[in-house]
Amino acid sequence: MSNATFVRPAKFYLSGFTNVPHVKYFYIFPCFVYIMTVLGNGLLLLVIYLDKTLHTPKYMTVFNLALTDLCGSTALRPKVLDTFLFDNRYIVYEACLTNMFFVWCLQSWTLVVMAYDRFIAICFPLRYHSIVTKPAIVAMLLFVWFFLLSLITCMVGLIDRLSFCGSVVIQSFYCDHGPTFRLACNDTSVNYKMGVFIFTVMLCFPPALIALTYICIAIALSRIASGKERVKAFKTCTSHLILVAIFFLPNLSTNIAALTSYIHPNARIINYTLIHTIPPLLNPLIYSLKTEEVLNSIKKICKKNGISSINLSKK
Repeated sequence: MSNATFVRPAKFYLSGFTNVPHVKYFYIFPCFVYIMTVLGNGLLLLVIYLDKTLHTPKYMTVFNLALTDLCGSTALRPKVLDTFLFDNRYIVYEACLTNMFFVWCLQSWTLVVMAYDRFIAICFPLRYHSIVTKPAIVAMLLFVWFFLLSLITCMVGLIDRLSFCGSVVIQSFYCDHGPTFRLACNDTSVNYKMGVFIFTVMLCFPPALIALTYICIAIALSRIASGKERVKAFKTCTSHLILVAIFFLPNLSTNIAALTSYIHPNARIINYTLIHTIPPLLNPLIYSLKTEEVLNSIKKICKKNGISSINLSKK
């Protein structure tokens, strides 16, 4: 094959599960979870937007996490439901690359920014408000978006240099990067290296940095004389640690297994389904919607709207 020749299929075929009876019932679960995810994250975004007392650096990162959860779920879930519940398994080549781009999530580095917030709050409490400012958080979040989206653009763009002269069956439930580029019949070494690089940047560096911040936090807490103060300070970190565990543990285990050995397509699909559904559902419940600040804001908004509706009815 000439290096200048590129064979691009008109469509790819998403195989989904293989040899699994009554598999359509499985896709009802992501449908239900998606509805709850939209409601939970949508409510959180609305509350933070409406209540000016939540316009703080901490809740700016929470807003960003809810936004990325909502965008990532919306990019994936409706298409999965259309593909498998209504048996529309063929996806146009350009739509496949678009799907591959938007499914990649930015939660990992948002969790790093949240860890940074906790690190400054506990290790440098007197300087917290001078270090963790709105402009600083905005700059960090914009850099995360720009840098990671640039990497994902390069990764997806490299797919366009491949020739697909054989099978067009992607053994996944969406246009997954690994199963897609492995279908090519020319050299895919650059794509593999790019996939490993993005895996390292998005799923290896963030937990390492988060672990480093918590080591510093543990050292700072060990110097506090009062045991009650140590427990109180650590409690402010527990929700974040739960989010980190829920997001990174299944992600790392699945991707390491896929990179180093063979993982059955059905197992990969189940793992990625849980990875893309459970964290976006639980993030607002664990980190925000149960906190006193957010609950008070919801009550205040409801009370304000209730009074407004009463006044309008009287008029």
